[in-house]
Amino acid sequence: MIQNERIHQFCDLLSLEQMKMTYANLAEEAAKSQQSYSDYFEGLLKIEIESRQARNRQTLVKLAGFPAIKTLDDYDFKFAVGAPKKVINELSSLNFIERNENIILLGPSGVGKTHLAISLGYLATQRMVKTRFVAASDLMLQLSAAHRQGKLTDFIRRTIMAPRLLIIDEIGYLPFGREEANHFFQVIAKRYEKGSIIVTSNLAFSQWHNAFAQDSTLTAAMLDRLLHHSHLVQIQGESYRLKEKRKAGIISVLDTNPTNLQNKVGQN
Repeated sequence: MIQNERIHQFCDLLSLEQMKMTYANLAEEAAKSQQSYSDYFEGLLKIEIESRQARNRQTLVKLAGFPAIKTLDDYDFKFAVGAPKKVINELSSLNFIERNENIILLGPSGVGKTHLAISLGYLATQRMVKTRFVAASDLMLQLSAAHRQGKLTDFIRRTIMAPRLLIIDEIGYLPFGREEANHFFQVIAKRYEKGSIIVTSNLAFSQWHNAFAQDSTLTAAMLDRLLHHSHLVQIQGESYRLKEKRKAGIISVLDTNPTNLQNKVGQN
């Protein structure tokens, strides 16, 4: 067996796929530049590590369950006039995850709350932070199913507690029943001071009890834990999606009135 074949075999045994593909070219470059053996070997190790990190990032993104990939560079801060760019940029350091702090993104529909939540979550995956994204309505169904199957404790351990960052999108979009509200409270209580949460909602805090079975006591206890170590980001502005339709001439300024929009949907 020639040396090249032996090296390939050793790389396969040690799962050094990137090193297997690049060692020959790097060896040629090292010879031309008269690199030391140590420099050549360090270069090989660096390429292998970078390749593994890239694969790990791809895996974390897949496991996170993002509905789409969004970045802060794509967010239009000029449009969402209420979005505090300085605060968002500070949060992008992800220090809040190290401190087990939460982020609450509040604002009307269409101002980019989900975009910002995904952007911070995606950034976390690129820094090797295990992240999970889930819509509040989907989480509600998953919690109920786990409870019916007698697997709620295991579900909370594996799905709720395992990620360092949990993103719950659109709280209040659909109201929870009493049992569902109790399960959701467990999610917040279990992660309290143990893991970071990002939540988005178009409801003011005074309206949250409407989404949680009209239970003001449970809602207050949940908000107490959620807000204790948190960063509140309140965004103002009109819907970005409506703006794009207006630019395309699909709707007019008058059509953004909720009554007019409802009538227009009925006509279509």
